[in-house]
Amino acid sequence: MKVLFIFLDGIGLGENNPETNPFARAKMPNLNALLDGRSLLKESAPFDGEHASLRAIDAGVGVDGLPQSATGQAMLLTGKNISAELGYHYGPKPNPEVAAYLDGETLFSKCVASGKRSALLNAYPPRYFDGIDSGKRLYSSIPLAVTNAGLELFTYEDLVAGRGLSADFTGEGWRTMLGFPDAPVMNPHEAGKKLISLAMEYDFSFFEYWASDYAGHKQQMETAVGLMESFDGVLGGMMEEMKVERLKVEGQRSKVEERGKKKEGGESRKWKEELLVLVTSDHGNMEDLSTRKHTDADVPLLVLGEKSARKEFLRGMTDLTHVASAIWRMVEGF
Repeated sequence: MKVLFIFLDGIGLGENNPETNPFARAKMPNLNALLDGRSLLKESAPFDGEHASLRAIDAGVGVDGLPQSATGQAMLLTGKNISAELGYHYGPKPNPEVAAYLDGETLFSKCVASGKRSALLNAYPPRYFDGIDSGKRLYSSIPLAVTNAGLELFTYEDLVAGRGLSADFTGEGWRTMLGFPDAPVMNPHEAGKKLISLAMEYDFSFFEYWASDYAGHKQQMETAVGLMESFDGVLGGMMEEMKVERLKVEGQRSKVEERGKKKEGGESRKWKEELLVLVTSDHGNMEDLSTRKHTDADVPLLVLGEKSARKEFLRGMTDLTHVASAIWRMVEGF
């Protein structure tokens, strides 16, 4: 089965308080429809519906202090309780102790070793690579895991060619912030469809969205609401494209069955042909704009896909350390 991991940085499940929580304000009709009228709030989990499941999972993993980005992201990619083994949470960028876990033990490394296709779908601008090469910028946990696995980060050329996606989904930031007036731009719905079409090319793909954490630290309510309403448009495009892909798969199965060539073990092959999408985070932050700091809130785990696949993925799921093993189970075809 193919898996797409959408990482929203700094998103917790908060209270239904529009004074402090942008998720209690944002108009998100696509998310509401997936959750049968619910919003991305603490009170909404657990939930299982026709197309989506929602769980609240622990980001603190039994370690004192507020969860941090480097250890949280590393745990999501390795399945190891790194914070517990080190005795502390750490971030935002990995120190040498955290970085050691991101070399050879991540989902990206396992995909490469197993001959499976994997990619970080974000396209990075030239100045990002210049900063890394000069030593003025450090990799965060996710691109460090990708490069350690021997995979290439996508560039502006990949964005233009349609092989990668902008970190803001739409590409508008390449024009307004990065100085690329000819950068391709799409609306959120189109970006969601593009994200799914790219994910179908890989066994495991990952997309990192960091603007949510930035808005949380800056306590920017209007910005945070806008970001989530834009993400809701992305969700709408994703669900539309997932339906298209599912129809393709069902059509292919029907042809095989008509020819009488369905073999024993076909159920396992079915999972490999379909796509599971998960959306989660490394720690709480933007759900409580009364503080600039991270929070100890549980983070949402939103899973999109076929019911049986979602049930299998969520088996035993309680904290960040369970995500990587569940992803690998799905990629292998459980």
